[in-house]
Amino acid sequence: MCSDQIGALRVQRAAAVSSGRAAQPAASKQHLRDLVLLRRVRDRMDREYAQPLDVQALAMGVHVSAGHLSREFRLAYGESPYAYLMTRRIERAMALLRRGDLSVTDICFAVGCSSLGTFSSRFTELVGVPPSVYRRRTAPATAELPSCVVKQVTRPVRNQQAQVLDLQLA
Repeated sequence: MCSDQIGALRVQRAAAVSSGRAAQPAASKQHLRDLVLLRRVRDRMDREYAQPLDVQALAMGVHVSAGHLSREFRLAYGESPYAYLMTRRIERAMALLRRGDLSVTDICFAVGCSSLGTFSSRFTELVGVPPSVYRRRTAPATAELPSCVVKQVTRPVRNQQAQVLDLQLA
């Protein structure tokens, strides 16, 4: 590097410091730390979906406030921690319903829901049909497919998202 280039870099660095842009790397590091914490929370929900989890307990696990966790989780993943957890529970319930050896009530409690009514309502909202109808329709249709394909094809989609997709396809 010639002395002119070094001088130009010093001027750029001085301008960045005076304009406040030098603080960006520190903010970027904090953002990465926040993403690591959010990933830890999401992994915990994936692992412990059947446990009685709430936002307060999840936030305490990563030493942040419940409000901060909710805001940052929604910014990072596009949905609230509760919505993410319920989607995981419904995905697991769908797999158990396809298996066919448990009652809907047993499945409700097995995936961590404490109310059959709330479970059925949320299942219907995410999947589009009640759990018993889902069992009747999908068990025969997916019996021959590999489980990795079944998981991808039967993944729950929120009704609002499905409507948006329909509008985009038209």
